[in-house]
Order: sequence, then C-alpha cells, then structure tokens
Amino acid sequence: MPIRRLPPETVNRIAAGEVVERPASAVKELVENALDAGALKIAIEADGGGLSRILIADDGSGMGPDDLTLAVERHATSKLSPQADGSWDLLNISTMGFRGEALPSIGSVARLTISSRPRGSSDAYAILVEGGATGAPGPSAFAGPHGARVEVRDLFYATPARLKFMKSERAEQMAITEEVKRQAMAHEATAFSLDLDGRRVLRLPAEPPGPEGRLARLAAVLGREFQENALEIDQEREGVRLSGFAGLPTYNRGNAAHQYLFVNGRPVRDRLLQGALRAAYADYLARDRHPAAALYLELEPTLVDVNVHPAKAEVRFRDPALVRGLIIGALRHALTGAGHRASTTVAGAALAGFRPGGGGGYGGYRPSPPATGFSAWQQGGWQPARTGDLPGLNDVSARVEPGGMAEAMAGFDMDLMERPAAPQPGIIDPVDFPLGAARAQVHETYIVAQTRDGMVIVDQHAAHERLVYERMKKEMEAGGVARQTLLLPEVVDLDPSEAERVCARADELAALGLVIEPFGPGAVLVRETPALLGETNAAGLIRDIADDLAENGQALALKERLEEVCSTMACHGSVRAGRRLNGAEMNALLREMEATPHSGQCNHGRPTYVELRLADIERLFGRR
Repeated sequence: MPIRRLPPETVNRIAAGEVVERPASAVKELVENALDAGALKIAIEADGGGLSRILIADDGSGMGPDDLTLAVERHATSKLSPQADGSWDLLNISTMGFRGEALPSIGSVARLTISSRPRGSSDAYAILVEGGATGAPGPSAFAGPHGARVEVRDLFYATPARLKFMKSERAEQMAITEEVKRQAMAHEATAFSLDLDGRRVLRLPAEPPGPEGRLARLAAVLGREFQENALEIDQEREGVRLSGFAGLPTYNRGNAAHQYLFVNGRPVRDRLLQGALRAAYADYLARDRHPAAALYLELEPTLVDVNVHPAKAEVRFRDPALVRGLIIGALRHALTGAGHRASTTVAGAALAGFRPGGGGGYGGYRPSPPATGFSAWQQGGWQPARTGDLPGLNDVSARVEPGGMAEAMAGFDMDLMERPAAPQPGIIDPVDFPLGAARAQVHETYIVAQTRDGMVIVDQHAAHERLVYERMKKEMEAGGVARQTLLLPEVVDLDPSEAERVCARADELAALGLVIEPFGPGAVLVRETPALLGETNAAGLIRDIADDLAENGQALALKERLEEVCSTMACHGSVRAGRRLNGAEMNALLREMEATPHSGQCNHGRPTYVELRLADIERLFGRR
C-alpha cells in the first residue's frame, strides 16, 4: 500500500481530536490564550452545552490583521522565540499555551470568528475560519479599547461522527463550568464571568494577588465553608515552593473531586497529588473519605515538562520524589499546627439536628452563618502544658465523692480546676480554656463542657482513642519498631524490577521493622517482620509494598498497616463509652486534648467534639 501525504485540512482535523476533545477543551484553550495576552477580565458564554456557540471575550493585548492571519495557521505562536543560537527551547515554557494548535484545530471543525483590537490602536479587525477554510482579515466593530473576542459556532459540524460521542447538554455544561472554575482558582487576579444559555452561572471579581486574595477566590468557587476550614500551606524545598490551602480532616468529602493541583499557574491532573494527599491524611481519615485541597506548585520551568500531551493537562516532574515529599511534609506540618481544631461543619450539623426537620451527617450540612468554632484558642493564643498521663483514667471510675475526687486530682494543679472567687493574676478560669470546664457527663458517653462563649460536647471514647494513638506513635518513633524474627525466612517471588525497587528501600523498611534482603533475580527474602503485626502474610505485604513503590514512590502499605494496628490497640485501650467519669477525670481529658495535635478527630476521621456558640444556641430558642 503506497504512503500518501495527508492534506492540511485532514491533518488539522486529526489534531483537533486531541486538542479539542469536547466543548470544555475549546473553552480551556481559548481562556489560556486570553490569560497569555494579559487579560484582567474574561467573559465566557456557552449555548447548547458549548456545541451551538462559545464566546470568549477578554481585555488582553489584542491582535492586528497580520497576527490574526498567523493565529489561525497551524504551529504559529507568539509564545516561543528562538534562542541566540537559533534553537527553540521546549523545556523552558512560562506561558499557558505554546503549541500553536488550538485556534487552527477549532477552526477546522467549527465556524470560528476572531475579532480584535490591538492595544494602542483605533482600528479593529476580524477573521473567519469555517471547517478549515480561512478568509482574509477585514475591518470590524469592537467594543472596548483593546482585547479579543473569539466566537465558536457549530462545534464539530465538520466532523459529524464526533457529535455522536458527546454527552448530554447538561454534562457538557458541567464540564465547562468545572474548567472555568479551575482557571479562576489558578488566577485570582483575573475577573471571570460565565453564562450558560443566557443564565448567569459565575461572577468572580478580581482579587488582590497573594494568600488572602487566593483564599477569597477559593471561597467564591468552593464555598465559604472551605475558607473557614482551610489550613494555609507555604513551604519551600530545593527551589520548589508549595502554597495553597488544605481542609481540616473533619472537613472531608466522599470523593476526590475537591482536590486541585496547579503547577506554575496551570491546572493539571496528576496522580502524584492524590497519592501525596492520601499519605498525608492517612492518619486522620477513613479510606472512603477524601480531603479537600487546592495546592499551588511554583518551580523553574526547566524542572517540569508540560509538553507531555497536546491538551497540556498532564505534566512530568524532573524530581517527583522531591515534589511528593514536599507536599506530604507541608500538609503534615499544617495539620500538626492545627492542634485539636475541628471543622465548623461539625457544629453546623449539630445545630441542624436540633431544628425541626434537621439532620444529616457532619460533613453534609451547610450552615448559614456557620459557627466559627475554636474561638478561645485562636484569639487567646493560650498554649497548655502537657499533663502527662491522664489522672484517674486508668483507675476504677469514682462517683463524685470527696475521696475519689481528691485521689483523682493527685498531681494535678488544683488552681486550674477551682474557680476563684475573684480573678487573680496568673490563674486561668477553666471556662477560658479552649475546651472549657467540664460540667456534666451524659449517658456515660459524652462530656458537656462550658466555654466563655458557648459549650462543647465531647465523645469521651473517640477523644481518648486519639490521645492513646498519638502517644503510641510517639513511643514507636522514639524506641523504633519492635521486630519478630521468622523461624523460617520467607522467599517472595516478584518481577525483577519490582524486587529491585523493594530492595532499594531495605533501610527504610528496616526502620519500620521489616528486614529483607535480595535473594537472586526477582526474589526477596524476608527475615523479620514488625512485632505489632503479629502473624502476618509476608508475601502479601511485600507485594503491596512493591505496588505502592511503583505508584507512589513510598512504601505506604507497611506504614498504614502499622498505623492500623496502633489504631486498633488504641481503640481497645481507651476509655469506653458507658464508663462514668468524675469531674477531675473529665477536665483532665479536656486539658490533654488541648495539648495533643489532631485530637479534633478520632482515628477514623470522625469529630471528637462539637463546639456550639452561645449565639447559635440562643437562636435555637428564639432569643436572637
């Protein structure tokens, strides 16, 4: 069969299949062109799910007639320039677009009209492309001093077969909305508007550059709850900076749809983010719950390859281990700094349950206005000292009797527990503590405490479970993981590349209690396993570790198994529901929670306490 040279129109349509997969892809490419042109306002309109009409208007630098002619030619772009030696560097990309494929690809499958006025010019021009046939630019009307207006009609009319693979109009509208939201989250200093079939969907004013403006933009896109329950991230390592915001563990979702990664201002989808988030939150969330996060990576363009796919939604890092370690370390640092803080949605769900017809889980309620929570800790800045072992929690519970109280209070500062008749310097009123002063125990399960501006309800079992778990983790880190030697070392057969990856991490695994060594090509010899795991399937564990190393670059399987065992042991070793506690025991538990990081949620991601503001309680009774 002879080899034939394809005509340019066919080449463009083939390229359009990769660049313009659906209407949302066309919106993405056109919005990126507007951003590269320096636009501060971008208006998007779409009719019929984007198949009938797409309009992108911006106030960027604009184009003259010569630029309009080149813009619709394949592989013509203003975003690349030759170096001094005449070469073209594709590894140093600082713009959103650079391939010169978007406009000719769209014009080859649709009716494309571009009108523009360049900055500083009084004349505007327009050009029309229909199914790959390009007209000559001519004078045109244009509203605004400068910018561009790109209109796409009858998308895929030139390739009818592609229309059969489009989803419903509603699904295409949702895809366009999601794409615009991603672009808006990446560029908070640019104003965005989106109208679908004449209906206003988004109106996002420009925000000042920086963390505050970025958080305001995220709140406008993801909801005010995200703003109230987000932890700021700002870390740098070896020239790679990570910033952004991540949600508290108790502010979690049922899927990973609220996880966003931006690389040098470019929204990307990368498995690296999901793996790093899973590792960072593994200690705080159940496997079926997912954190919410918007993370921004800034690094030299030469350290990341954005030319992996024509759609530019995928990137490849030169040092993925560095990026992954930075994400995990920064997230864990932020989570530790949050102390025992819990999300405001917990209080909102509790208040909803009190209202007629209210209910639902703590993750699904949308309060208006939501409770701020954790007010004393944030505003007072008090840092409690650790109390050591919890007094009385390992003893037989005493009813509220003088002898039992005195014995339980042994070694505990009485000044912190007794309310003085008059304020004295250096003495803190118990209600001024972040979790307040214990007032009662309900159903031998829940502790009710009073704070200065509200009340706190604590699940005693969940709270103490987290305290015991954190203590066990510290002991394990300080003393190392105890090992048990196998009577007969076990040989595990793997793929040679998998065996090499596992053996390369032998030192790291040994620190976790798993001692291995290579045993010929494609085999690993297991000599010792962590004692915490008891009798374990060594072959299954090694294979899980090999899978984790291939996917995430870290041996998460062993760490998760150890943490799961510690969690189970902590659950069985903690104060059970139904155990009656006296006042000293309850207050000691509250003080220990305040001094322990992550005590706002149990080992499974459920909240350990609910804080209700006095103002919200008064609203329930119509007092406000």
